[in-house]
Amino acid sequence: MYTLNQIPSNPQIKKFLRRTLFGKSMWCPECHSRLVVKDRERYRCKKCRCRFSLLSHTWLANLKLPLSTFWMILWCWTCAIPVKQATALTGLSVVSVRHWYGLFRMHLPQETHILEHIVQMDEAYFKNRTLVMAKQTGTRKLAFEVIKGTAVQRHHAAYFLFRKVKPHSQLWTDGAAIYKGINRWWPVEHSRDIHSKFEFEHTSQIEGTFGNYRTFVRRMYHHHRSENLQEYVREFCFRFSSPELFKNPKFYLIKSLTLVTTAF
Repeated sequence: MYTLNQIPSNPQIKKFLRRTLFGKSMWCPECHSRLVVKDRERYRCKKCRCRFSLLSHTWLANLKLPLSTFWMILWCWTCAIPVKQATALTGLSVVSVRHWYGLFRMHLPQETHILEHIVQMDEAYFKNRTLVMAKQTGTRKLAFEVIKGTAVQRHHAAYFLFRKVKPHSQLWTDGAAIYKGINRWWPVEHSRDIHSKFEFEHTSQIEGTFGNYRTFVRRMYHHHRSENLQEYVREFCFRFSSPELFKNPKFYLIKSLTLVTTAF
């Protein structure tokens, strides 16, 4: 693995992780006591005798990589470096890079946007899956739903609106049958484009978003199976709606890395 200026040293990474997880002074994640002493590369609580490491109570508890290697693969992911490029840079296998990219996606923070004002909505079909996505126009807010199968019906669209679109918004769609009479299911002002009549004004932004998604997947992951659609779309939506999360590995870790502690 190469040494790059943007990758901190192991001591710098340890210092950042310790400050992020424990603050200014160490405390026991089991009993919350501050009577903690360092025991080689681990810590020991003098009150409850719990032995723990810096990451033992986090989703990185089983980390086997050197911290600098871990930071580099995380840096690759936050910078949207394609899998093959990350493999060449880190010296890890393609399987390992995909594994770590999957873990990073899995631990993105929870985020739910309720769209309002003017909302464009459309659907795209994949093998045995349908992706329904909506965008609040003039913003970076997205909402999506992955549905098993390709026989999408009106109740699927309605259920999407129930949870993700604020009442009394304007809903812009294409002329698909699933949107016909949708305003009788949810209080929205519905307008639609008829593409056969070369009408595209009401769906231009959401169709452009679908195009951006396909480009993102091809460039970064080269391909994906339909069963992975949910997690790839979720990552894409985070990158689109919350780009600040990907400016630096520190931003991602501050949001995603928390201690699993015992209540007291």
